[in-house]
Amino acid sequence: MQETELKFELSRSGAGSLLKKNPFGSSPTILQQKSIYFDTLGWDLSKRGLSLRIRQSGDKRIQTLKAGDGTAAGSFTREEWERPVDGDTPILDDPQIRDLLAEDGAKLAPLFEVHVKRHSWNVSDGDATIEVALDLGKVVAAGREAPLCEIELEKKAGSPAALFALARKIDLVTPAHLGVLSKAERGYRLLGPAPGAVKSVATPLTSEMSVAMAFARIAAACLKQFRLNEMALGWSRDADSLHQARVSLRRLRSLCSICKSLFDDSRFDYMRGELKWLAAELGDARNIDVMIDHASSRILASRLQEVRDDAYAAVAASFSSIRARSLMIDVTEWISIKDWRTQSDEMLSEQSSKDFASDVFDKLWKKVAKGGNNLIDADDDTRHKVRIAAKKLRYA
Repeated sequence: MQETELKFELSRSGAGSLLKKNPFGSSPTILQQKSIYFDTLGWDLSKRGLSLRIRQSGDKRIQTLKAGDGTAAGSFTREEWERPVDGDTPILDDPQIRDLLAEDGAKLAPLFEVHVKRHSWNVSDGDATIEVALDLGKVVAAGREAPLCEIELEKKAGSPAALFALARKIDLVTPAHLGVLSKAERGYRLLGPAPGAVKSVATPLTSEMSVAMAFARIAAACLKQFRLNEMALGWSRDADSLHQARVSLRRLRSLCSICKSLFDDSRFDYMRGELKWLAAELGDARNIDVMIDHASSRILASRLQEVRDDAYAAVAASFSSIRARSLMIDVTEWISIKDWRTQSDEMLSEQSSKDFASDVFDKLWKKVAKGGNNLIDADDDTRHKVRIAAKKLRYA
């Protein structure tokens, strides 16, 4: 079964405001839940994009195996398999689950737990039914704890567009930041070293995959990289995290530029414009970081540090703005629902990613080669244009 859901992070005070104002039209059902997550000591399931848990809610226990590539922003779609169990030991007698787990099933052990107080509602909007779950609690792993405060919106029936409409409604009640970490990922992060700057990783693609699917996967990976670095900047004013946040936005903007032939959609220009705005909001802070690294004296470095504090405060204000939060919702909806594929462009969007990439690389390389024929004698403006062309080729 495939679940379709969105996840958002809230502050504790924001969750309190949401419970007080309750925009969902009914009183919530409240349950205490305890989830135990299993893996091998070498995290073999996690490395293959799988998570296995047993969740106890009241006197019921449900075992869930989830599969995903780990790149999704907002956890929009994942395959999952559920079954009731009697205890806290995984049952692996389903042939499909045995095939997915391969030889790892015999080596499973409990690694971490998630304890939450869940408030849930069923919300109807036209033909859509959405299950809303507000989870307040903690993740517990190896003697460590991390607070958890998130809201999940899961589509049970109807159009997925209703999920995003409800997300915007929630964000008007209290700031809701796009969630990109599953509860399982939170547990694994708690078991490892303190998270810092997050670099891009290769997005799982195949040569037969359509251009539209490849675009959606890479875009989701860019959003996830951005949000993880945004979260890291909420903990510390780390120059590497800021740099990687800019890199993620640059990758996403480059992706849009490379794939612009796919789009016959008025929102395309809006998305590119808003992504450019957000990237520019990080520019001053990044420039100051570079200047500090090359400061010629302690006095200059000290003065730059004072200016840096103001620049990072401005970045934090931009991140927390409704404009930035809305952009994350808008882009996630845009890449997830994919109604930007018009009938006239359907053939192009279903072209294999391998063939499309070959055409893109060829065109970009020709621009670099043409401009680079005589760089020694070229003026600064020409060299700059060649540098930009080479940069586009590298990001492609």
